[in-house]
Amino acid sequence: MFDTGNTGFMLVATSLVMLMTPGLAFFYGGLVGRRNVLTIMIQSFVSMGVTTIIWWAYGYSLCFSGGEGGIIGNLDKIFMLGVTLHTPSPFGTGNIPEFVFMAYQMMFAIITPALITGAFSNRVRFGAYLLFLIGWLTLVYFPFVHMVWGNGLLAKLGVLDFAGGIVVHNIAGMAALASVLYVGRRRVGDSVPHSIPLVALGTGLLWFGWYGFNAGSELKVDAVTGVAFLNTDIAASFAGPVWMLLAWIFERKPKFLGLLTGAVAGLATITPCAGYVTPTSAAIIGILAGIVCYFAVNLKNRLKWDDALDVWGVHGVGGALGILLLGLMASKAVNEAGADGLLRGGGGFFMIQLLTVIGSSIYAFGFTYIMLWLINKVTRVRTSESEEEKGLDASLHGEEAYQGV
Repeated sequence: MFDTGNTGFMLVATSLVMLMTPGLAFFYGGLVGRRNVLTIMIQSFVSMGVTTIIWWAYGYSLCFSGGEGGIIGNLDKIFMLGVTLHTPSPFGTGNIPEFVFMAYQMMFAIITPALITGAFSNRVRFGAYLLFLIGWLTLVYFPFVHMVWGNGLLAKLGVLDFAGGIVVHNIAGMAALASVLYVGRRRVGDSVPHSIPLVALGTGLLWFGWYGFNAGSELKVDAVTGVAFLNTDIAASFAGPVWMLLAWIFERKPKFLGLLTGAVAGLATITPCAGYVTPTSAAIIGILAGIVCYFAVNLKNRLKWDDALDVWGVHGVGGALGILLLGLMASKAVNEAGADGLLRGGGGFFMIQLLTVIGSSIYAFGFTYIMLWLINKVTRVRTSESEEEKGLDASLHGEEAYQGV
């Protein structure tokens, strides 16, 4: 009944996406100060447990059960009720088990809220973060998964998002911006990343896992899978050097950190486009990602937004840019299930993508800000000055990454 090749491929892709969350922990861990490494890393790792529980309990059902043409699904599949070893996936070709599809999508749910944590590093209490994790998944992430990938409202309107430009990166980046503006600036800043080698390790793991993130989103093995894989690598390979070159021009040094950050920006930007554009378009997308995201981060610095690890500039702006470039460059010659972009006469499709970026940004920003305000009524969100001065590893978790520091 099931295609063993496709099923095996999807299990590998699921494993690759799972690896991205530890990769993100290393990436963020290297960027913060030595006294806050464990705090930022536990926020990624705890999502692997908590999100899995929520996804199994009700998240998967809200995203992929019922609610055709709507904003959210129903609870028919809570606790995976009615799903057996022989139930085919309701999405894709249906030749993989639904359990495999459920596991694959669960890995996306795990990493998306973890992306946001880089923005408010060093100043949010752990209990408040756990409430934020649960609330944000339920009120922001699940509705967008359903609307875009669960045959919901945006899918019916013709919105395309191959692997998460809207569903993952744009809404996470806008949530990050809302978080920054709500919690305020750090009292004790990290002047430099404490370990660029850790950032490099995290980048490598993210880049490696991103092949499963993008190519796996085809949900089977075919030519589109191959082009999504190739486009992923091309975009990152162009964006990284472009960011480094801009740093060389404006900061007088070819920064390794710039190369790494630029590569991640390219990966985020190509995500919605990966299975819908040509490799040549992917190269252009990578170049534009390096340029636009570099200047977005510089704008953030001039505006004095304390987005500590540039989540808005890399993921928010990169995801939005990718959705718009998809509206510009998409080609049905690459993927018949896609659309033709503005450059091929698809003006209506481009407008749909543009309006979706605007709407998703407003929704994610507004709901996140309100949610943090409500959480603060239950438990204090912001850490105290003494906790920040001591370092959150010791003050919140009673552990230290580096003894004697």
